Amino acid sequence: MRSLPVGDHGLLIELDSGVAALALHAELLRRAAAGVLPAVREIVPAARTVLLSGLDEPGWFAAELAEWDIPPLDRRQQITVELPVRYDGPDLAEVADAWGVAPDEVARIHSGTEFRVAFCGFAPGFGYLTGLPERYRVPRRATPRTGVPPGSVALAGPYTGVYPRSSPGGWQLIGTTDAVLWDPRRNPAALLTPGTRVRFVSKPQEPQEPQETPETPETAA
Repeated sequence: MRSLPVGDHGLLIELDSGVAALALHAELLRRAAAGVLPAVREIVPAARTVLLSGLDEPGWFAAELAEWDIPPLDRRQQITVELPVRYDGPDLAEVADAWGVAPDEVARIHSGTEFRVAFCGFAPGFGYLTGLPERYRVPRRATPRTGVPPGSVALAGPYTGVYPRSSPGGWQLIGTTDAVLWDPRRNPAALLTPGTRVRFVSKPQEPQEPQETPETPETAA
């Protein structure tokens, strides 16, 4: 663990792994809820860091933090969110090819994995989910799309994400969910918050309506 000053009242804590960052974030929230954490305005986790802002004495707190015994994440205290998903994304076949499996197997592997929200960013409600083994990592698309539909379930590098709204994006799209990822009227507004466990539940694809075959005009006698 390494503490770096950020301005006069901020502290950036660097950790060795994403799991360690989540554990520190959980402990900070626990202590804040118990009223034993110095006054802090924001606690923001990222891939391998946690940012604290609004500290009165960042240097003193950094010294205190170095003495903490941070417990591992307690699965029993973590919220689990299930997201129904149709594995119908336009990049599903390409991802299947990269994994060396059939498209149906992509759905089975992905829905059989337990994910955890490591941090949030990019857009309100967008969570970076970890959990897929390294062998299933796929690169971003060489050419990003100018518009990705809301609810698109996507892969890039070690992460899975769900686009909360229509936006440009270069991730590999493997499915679609109808879950509302961001709702300002909800508390919290984001469905997926750091530390939340996530499971994708595979649902059947919606049947496509048959297209009518145009009638062939009769040939004049």
